[in-house]
Amino acid sequence: MSMPRVLLGMSGGVDSSVAAILLKEQGYEVIGYTFRVYDSVSEDCMKKQKGCCTVESIYEARDIAEKMGIEHHIIDLRTYFKETVIDHFIRSYLDGNTPNPCSECNRYIKWGKVFEKAKEMNCEFVATGHYARVMQNETGFFLSQGKDEDKDQTYFLWQIPRSHLSKTLFPLGELTKSEVREIALKHGFEKVAKKADSQEICFIPDNDYRRFLTENTDVLPGPGNFLSVDGRVLGQHKGYPFYTIGQRKGLEIALGERMFVTRINPETNEVTIGQQGDLKSSGMWVRNFNPGKYVQLTSGQKFDVKVRYRSSRIPATIMEVNEEILVHFDLPVDSVTPGQSAVFYQGDDLVGGGVIVKSIE
Repeated sequence: MSMPRVLLGMSGGVDSSVAAILLKEQGYEVIGYTFRVYDSVSEDCMKKQKGCCTVESIYEARDIAEKMGIEHHIIDLRTYFKETVIDHFIRSYLDGNTPNPCSECNRYIKWGKVFEKAKEMNCEFVATGHYARVMQNETGFFLSQGKDEDKDQTYFLWQIPRSHLSKTLFPLGELTKSEVREIALKHGFEKVAKKADSQEICFIPDNDYRRFLTENTDVLPGPGNFLSVDGRVLGQHKGYPFYTIGQRKGLEIALGERMFVTRINPETNEVTIGQQGDLKSSGMWVRNFNPGKYVQLTSGQKFDVKVRYRSSRIPATIMEVNEEILVHFDLPVDSVTPGQSAVFYQGDDLVGGGVIVKSIE
């Protein structure tokens, strides 16, 4: 009897490496892949770069797969990645929004092109090292948060098509990060076990998105006005795409007190700054909702919602359900940022998610 084949994303890090170990122990035939999505500038040859999809990480993943006796493939998705994830990233900033490229990558790449590749390779399942769980009830499959609340990554997974969940495996869903590192050590992968987590956007390994925008688009606006919350001109900024809601550092304007970006107006190239209290929102509008647990949204329903990855869950009520969803928070929330994901939960279970259109004072 042949073992079921699973196509596993491998980045050279501890999470995907331990996922491979666990899948092999569970009896799967593991086929590893690392996708090639972006070639950094020539500095690649001059210094080490961080990130899950750099040239260095591809070689690290291949070496780990070889040590485990796992077949490994490099999938070249550079053109498609640019047309989807990178172009969306640039358009979002030009629209005055702050994008979430990991969510877009999961939709178009890991559960898009890679899912198609799995079928071509006769793999029954796809797997990643995400901290999340696939659950099932009488209505079908859905996502639930991982055991390690601090590492839970369901916030980035809300765009996965529900139809793909029955063929998705998350081997780390029942583990904490410390347990994952212990497993790597136990199996002789000491270097991998001690490897730091990647915090950068994979196609911006130096984490300087302003440089990336400057080098990858020729339609950036020039300087514009910083405004106070009551409309007074306070000074000049370098162009609205270089700012995000809640930003405090890097404003390069001295007003004698801590100031934060509270609003971005791409039509006038104006950036409003104010005090921390000016960041409070009572609610938000959300679009492109993707249901995750076969829940039909109706006005008056209460959920917990996350408006960014590292934020706490916030009790909220659905006020209106049309093409866009109006959400009202139980308590005011800081830095609700257009372009970021709004992800809704019932307990540990992911109800669905969407993209924040605008905040409500």
